[in-house]
Amino acid sequence: MSDDGVDTGRRNFLIGANIVVGSVGVVGALVPFVGSWNPSARARAAGAPIKVDVGKLEVGQMLGPIPAWRDKPIFIVKRSREMLDTLDSDTERLADPLSERDMQPEYARNQTRSIRPEILVMVGLCTHLGCSPKFRPLIEPESFDPNWLGGFYCPCHGSKFDLAGRVYAGVPAPSNLEVPPHSYESDSVIVIGEDGGAAA
Repeated sequence: MSDDGVDTGRRNFLIGANIVVGSVGVVGALVPFVGSWNPSARARAAGAPIKVDVGKLEVGQMLGPIPAWRDKPIFIVKRSREMLDTLDSDTERLADPLSERDMQPEYARNQTRSIRPEILVMVGLCTHLGCSPKFRPLIEPESFDPNWLGGFYCPCHGSKFDLAGRVYAGVPAPSNLEVPPHSYESDSVIVIGEDGGAAA
């Protein structure tokens, strides 16, 4: 205790304790504020590229809808030789058989609408009203098309797409199914949302 009757040890302790408590309070208030500057995990996921391993995907099967890329479901189909052969037939029934509209990247502007002929990557949303078309791969008569060669059928309003996602003429959907930007990280891993090493 000093000569003027003040307990300096106690005073220094109280000042130090107040500084510590005040600092903790300031840090506690700043953490959520600074954290709000960063985009949420949902926001990052909505635009970030996604990786999909197709190594176990069997011929004739579809993987999807798989986790959304930019809030859009993705379909990945591993096509058989027979499926690929149908892409040459009956093209006069298609509205955009040469994929001349901008529904795919330049490297997928071909008959198979893909980088590798056997693997088709598409956004799984009908271009009419955004419903999810059903994968109907069998080449057999269907109630909605007696000359069905396999593809995608949207039961909501009757839109039909072939096994390359090309839209049939005379249905409500105005254009082919969208092919998202994508690339191959390896023989079995596809990166959706990136092509040529840059995020789309």
